[in-house]
Amino acid sequence: MKHSPSTPGMTGKVTLVGAGPGDPELLTLKAVKAIQAATVLLVDDLVGDDILAYAAPGARIVHVGKRGGCKSTPQAFIEKLMIMAAREGDRVVRLKGGDPFIFGRGGEEVEHLREAGIEVEVVNGITAGLAALSSLGAPLTHREHAHGVVFITGHAKPGDAGTDWRQLAATARDAKLTLVIYMGVSSAAQIQSELLTGLPARTPVAVIQRASLPSQRHAVTTLGELQATIAREGLASPSVIVVGDVVQGVAAVAQAPTAQARTA
Repeated sequence: MKHSPSTPGMTGKVTLVGAGPGDPELLTLKAVKAIQAATVLLVDDLVGDDILAYAAPGARIVHVGKRGGCKSTPQAFIEKLMIMAAREGDRVVRLKGGDPFIFGRGGEEVEHLREAGIEVEVVNGITAGLAALSSLGAPLTHREHAHGVVFITGHAKPGDAGTDWRQLAATARDAKLTLVIYMGVSSAAQIQSELLTGLPARTPVAVIQRASLPSQRHAVTTLGELQATIAREGLASPSVIVVGDVVQGVAAVAQAPTAQARTA
């Protein structure tokens, strides 16, 4: 694809693109078109080379890693890069794992870009919480088992008290909700302990690591065995923890908790 250089004197545009959970076949057509048209791509840590292969040969690719527990590019610096490139006339794509508006800081970036007078568009991607349980053949909602779903982070902002897991457990129990916990592996012991104040220890749980990728692994267990299972099976970030009766839909739920490599 021929690269179209930026036009001096013209303000460019920024598109926040959800790259999905990792499998390039789960990209939307609109996401692919945006990636192909970009002259500058600012790429998150979890976006793989298979997705970057859609970029134009002359596009400038800048890796701006954002990953819990690892050294990250400061958010303010990323926003500054987007604004600078757009003002130089570039077509900028901010390429994020999952969906920009689900724990992707997309809301913050849209606000800063609009304040700077930059045109911005958002292209949604499949969020890891949906792809993870779907990859095991189970839904997030079910008329008999779950009337709704809550996407929630297990990683609180510094200085923030974080989620009231006890209250959430009571709400999930009473309203029959599925809990999808992002970035929760490192604090799984605390989450487990507090959820057990309102949910039975037998509540089914699935932990899915690297959802949709060839290296995907998962374990099916119960809330009472959550932390022990994570430790025993060596599951780590990036993982999604799904809590609720919908996990019964996973064929492996009747078996002893085990981590499994995803087969092609």
